[in-house]
Amino acid sequence: MSFGRVALIHDFLLDVRGAERVFAALCDQFPQADLFTAVYDEEGTEGWFAHRSVNTSFLQRLRPTAKTFRPLLPLYPYAMESLDLTGYDLVISSSSAWAHGVLVDPEAVHVCYCHNPFRYAWNAREQTLREHAPLTRAALGIVLKRWRMWDFIAAQRVDTYVTNSETTRRRINRYFARDASVLHPPVQTSRFTPVDAPGDSYVVLSELMPHKRIELAVRAFDRLGKKLIVVGNGPDARRLRRMAGPSVHFTGRVSDAEAATLLSSARALVVTATEEFGIAAVEAQAAGRPVIALREGGARETVVDGVTGAFFEEPTVESLVDAVRRFDVEAIDPAACVRNADRFDVARFEAGMREVVAGALADDRSPREERRRRVPRGLALAS
Repeated sequence: MSFGRVALIHDFLLDVRGAERVFAALCDQFPQADLFTAVYDEEGTEGWFAHRSVNTSFLQRLRPTAKTFRPLLPLYPYAMESLDLTGYDLVISSSSAWAHGVLVDPEAVHVCYCHNPFRYAWNAREQTLREHAPLTRAALGIVLKRWRMWDFIAAQRVDTYVTNSETTRRRINRYFARDASVLHPPVQTSRFTPVDAPGDSYVVLSELMPHKRIELAVRAFDRLGKKLIVVGNGPDARRLRRMAGPSVHFTGRVSDAEAATLLSSARALVVTATEEFGIAAVEAQAAGRPVIALREGGARETVVDGVTGAFFEEPTVESLVDAVRRFDVEAIDPAACVRNADRFDVARFEAGMREVVAGALADDRSPREERRRRVPRGLALAS
């Protein structure tokens, strides 16, 4: 099928996380597409996109990194709307914040793969505000209120939404009043090789952010006295290191090869966050290892209770401690974990995206044109 001129959009390309892995898979599937993003750091993204021409916004002049981009938050919607997508027939945005807000030609088709509506403006808004002093909280509340208005309007301009899980699908419907189909993210399951004799350490593989609740794992394994390896970095790293006891070890960020080795040798992966999907949980199973996860979010779609892992019911230290004590790791068949992970491999994602794009291109244009006429095009009108 010919798609004409194709543009791929991502929020920002500053490091490599789950969303960037999905975007990289889209880049592989559409090798002739032009890439667009608000800001780009070739070193931070480990050269993943160095072989492609990456078009950026006016914010690129400030050269933000993964550590410095957050203060520019109010400017990103403007930056996304400033990208020139004139002449493209198909636009695919990979959005966990603002990429879905790009402005496309009237005749173009815009498909959005939504990782999550912008967390801090929607499902984590109250928690975000509580973390700031009163004056900052008031100013941030105004910014987030305006963002929600812009976000809703931007969502009405998208032709087709596709998303990573049932959790995110429900959020898109609740916040944007839009329907979405579910297409699980691609996981490079071939990267992982099960081993005959795993070690005695449990593993956390995550960004170290407050909403990931890594503190639960640190405190639980301190109490249990069992070995825990925490893989990843982020703004919560220093606080977590200070509270950790001798049984908890922090590696910082590691290479993909090192991560694969750590997962294959782990007793189990521990997931404490309410993940929209949770690629690490699938990676662990691809390595033949089970997952102990909070029974919320995407884990309910990727982990088979009693077959490839176990759940704990509440985001508390006590609940996690109890789950670890009760879980019989030896009863889990590594081959069952691998078979379950194969449901999420790259080939299935690519086939699903082809189907989504073909459907979007074939849809009757009159509903989308009517919806676009009802909404403003730019940020200024949303304030």
